Amino acid sequence: MTIEQIIDRVYPVPAAARQQLATAFQPIRYPKGHLLMKAGKVEPDIYFISRGIVRAFVYQHNHKITFWFGSEGDTVLSMRSYVERQSGYEHIELLEDCTLYRLSTNDLEALFRENIQIANWGRKLAERELIKTEERLISRQFSTATERYKALLEEHPDLVKRVQLGHIASYLGITQVSLSRIRAEFR
Repeated sequence: MTIEQIIDRVYPVPAAARQQLATAFQPIRYPKGHLLMKAGKVEPDIYFISRGIVRAFVYQHNHKITFWFGSEGDTVLSMRSYVERQSGYEHIELLEDCTLYRLSTNDLEALFRENIQIANWGRKLAERELIKTEERLISRQFSTATERYKALLEEHPDLVKRVQLGHIASYLGITQVSLSRIRAEFR
């Protein structure tokens, strides 16, 4: 995805504002396995995925627990760092070689002060991320693992083909053996 497509996906702004915002982004590439963000650190940048897949995870009882996947067009940020300038709790790992667009939070805030259209774009970005977080929380609380897997297949069919089953099982909150049983039901 191009940065212009990603900007419009968040919230369409007039061409001049889109161009002003787009010039603040820096394209970067990192290899599979790279840790883009680390828990316990204030992250000064936000990222948008042009190509590739990432996962967010936390350590719990010496296990990596995956709680989010991101792919083309998605925003990658530590919300706590972005909003409160405090250390984030998540690690972000690249599951494929990735092409990303990086944007400094300081540069973005300067654009917010200069251009109300970009400030509204930033508000829509935060709102969108809040809704995604709420949906994940509700799914975790009120859906079975089978229902969560079915939703993953419907909403992100390519993810199942591109991500290791161990990461998907972790995301669903089940073992790989349980995931194998669930997958057999869908064949």
